[in-house]
Amino acid sequence: MSIQSLGVGIVGYGFIGKVHAWAHRSLPFFYSPLPAETRLVGVCTTRPETAEAARREAGFEFATTNPNELLARPDINLIHCCTPNDSHGDLLLAALQAGKHVYCDKPLTHTLTEARRVADAARGVSTIHRMTFHYRFAPATLRAKELIESGFLGELYQFRAGYLHAGYIDPNRPRTWRTVMGKSGGGAIMDLGVHVFDLTRFLVGEFDAVNAQLVTRIPSRPDVVTGQPAPVDVDDIAIVQARTKSGAIGIVEASRLATGVQDELRIELHGSKGMIAWNLMDPNYLDVYDARDPEQALGGNRGVKRIECVSRYPKPWSFKTPKNTLGWNQLHAHSLYDFVRAVAENDTESGPTFADGFAAQAFVHACQESAAGGGIWTKIVSGDVE
Repeated sequence: MSIQSLGVGIVGYGFIGKVHAWAHRSLPFFYSPLPAETRLVGVCTTRPETAEAARREAGFEFATTNPNELLARPDINLIHCCTPNDSHGDLLLAALQAGKHVYCDKPLTHTLTEARRVADAARGVSTIHRMTFHYRFAPATLRAKELIESGFLGELYQFRAGYLHAGYIDPNRPRTWRTVMGKSGGGAIMDLGVHVFDLTRFLVGEFDAVNAQLVTRIPSRPDVVTGQPAPVDVDDIAIVQARTKSGAIGIVEASRLATGVQDELRIELHGSKGMIAWNLMDPNYLDVYDARDPEQALGGNRGVKRIECVSRYPKPWSFKTPKNTLGWNQLHAHSLYDFVRAVAENDTESGPTFADGFAAQAFVHACQESAAGGGIWTKIVSGDVE
């Protein structure tokens, strides 16, 4: 039986574009059998020399500076959006209109209005659209989802979730598009907050409202071209109180000034029957506490337990032995695998879809509105079609 072959076009080839290309090259090693084969057909960047360098590096068949060349090719089935945030909207709409399956690195767009346009358009197509919310795809977070759906937590009471980086603690790091509101759509709350929000929502359900403090501690940075001080108008730190529609309350935190950390995404969920916790810097284990274990003299067996999730993906995962440690790039590979599987099986139901991308955008927007109003409780708008 022949296997379906899917041509790939990647728009944008900075760090994240390279990660997406690497993931495609890696799929045959990690999964056997594959639901479909993929081949790198075209890559698009803003300059001919970088496009050609990308073509040579990853082995694309051709390079261009015009994304419409990728959209017009009948041998390209999958389009990856790996460009700066403010260019997402037009590219995603064009790709959907061209009948392509679309894989968008976060965020969906840089404004709620644009996100609404894209999410509404995506509802009207038969092709597959996915967000790269790859933290859903660690064995530990997938196991956490199973436990929660089985009732392990009971009623969720509270949660704490955060994504902390230290990449901007140097005030001499130049100002780029990521620190300009009109291009990025936000600072830590957009860059990191969408990831921690999506993972928390994936596990505990819909959010209802937030109150937020968004703080800019380094108000200017050297311009990347002139070197002169230039204003920063996005947040460095976000501290958010959040309430879910089920009534649970919690804290969502995002920071690019968390001195002493590397890539710390952590989540802790407390319910009437148990606790679940996970940390990206210790990704191989899921910590759980079962309140139904009896309290006994000398402690009995009650206490926090560590589930050995490691690299125990279900088949067709086939590359490593289950005991091998997990790496960040494997989450990207598994996220991409599930996108390719969805395309091959015409699975329009599973996510994360552009509707999930809109939900993350609505969370960011509500946090920004709350902070602008002095930290008032602000409802998160729904993704219903307008």
